[in-house]
Amino acid sequence: MAANGEMVNEPHKTFDTILVLDFGSQYSHLITRRLRELNVYSEMLPCTQKIADLPWKPKGVILSGSPFSVYEENAPHVDPDVFNLDVPILGICYGLQELAWHHGKNVLASEKKEYGHALLNIHRHPGKDAHVDRLFEGVEDQIQVWMSHGDKLSKLPPDFEVIATTSNAPFAGIAHTKKPYFGVQFHAEVTHTPRGKKILENFAVGICHAKQEWTMERFVDKEIERIRAIVGEKGQVIGAVSGGVDSTVAAKLMKEAIGDRFHAVLVDNGVMRLNEAQQVQETLSKGLGINLTVVDASERFLSLLKGVTDPEKKRKIIGNTFIEVFQEKAKEIAAAAAGSPNEGPIEFLLQ
Repeated sequence: MAANGEMVNEPHKTFDTILVLDFGSQYSHLITRRLRELNVYSEMLPCTQKIADLPWKPKGVILSGSPFSVYEENAPHVDPDVFNLDVPILGICYGLQELAWHHGKNVLASEKKEYGHALLNIHRHPGKDAHVDRLFEGVEDQIQVWMSHGDKLSKLPPDFEVIATTSNAPFAGIAHTKKPYFGVQFHAEVTHTPRGKKILENFAVGICHAKQEWTMERFVDKEIERIRAIVGEKGQVIGAVSGGVDSTVAAKLMKEAIGDRFHAVLVDNGVMRLNEAQQVQETLSKGLGINLTVVDASERFLSLLKGVTDPEKKRKIIGNTFIEVFQEKAKEIAAAAAGSPNEGPIEFLLQ
């Protein structure tokens, strides 16, 4: 919401958007990356996202991989309402198994775990079932793919067809005969699957009909516009930075949008790499012109951690102390700005 109370135009309101529901795979972020390489905008949300709370409708949904097994007691499962969205769905690895679990379960531990390259044989269905072949349209009949799974389908779910197999996976690719639901056991999002990008394009563009209008330039312009609308002409924003890609990009966007009304804070907790704090300050302050404050809290952190061996206690000490230091610095920044053009409370937190 903007400072004047009006709703801000979110990116998913500007661009056709594919929703990626993340089940915790190490590859999940690559799905959004590959889609954006295709100029298709995507947003990744936790797999537990309640569809009723989603204020927008995606053009399609991708269910990611996961380190879990769908049949485990505490395994994550998608909100069943995702199947009431009336949009195409693609399940990848665990996502395929989640798709099958919703349509009759029939997932079990594989006798042979599969990790690495595999040859995928694509099955065509000429005639009345030809629509199930759309995921592999324009793809060769045999391709190399990347597998990383320990579970498999025990049998084909009702109303599904087999669209791909490997020597170890008889259900390496499945498609619903009546609805635009597809599942692949392999990871189409990794570069180890050379034709994976084409498969994702077939889903997002060919099946979901998402327009390829997203570009980084358009996204940056829209985000700067959105930040200014949210923060307003006098709003102050504070945000923690680490020097990593994510926080640096976010800080640069804030700098471009509102200048020195964005206050970046780097907390040195005493366990950073040698000279890392100085290097981050050099990059952000001098290189990018970001309004950065470096807080040397190393002695405070290390004194609190002295003699503590339990990992969980360490985690809590570091987390709580970081919040305390950050809040203290926010008050100091606000106080120091008194009487200046940047005077005012810090109302926004960059996350």
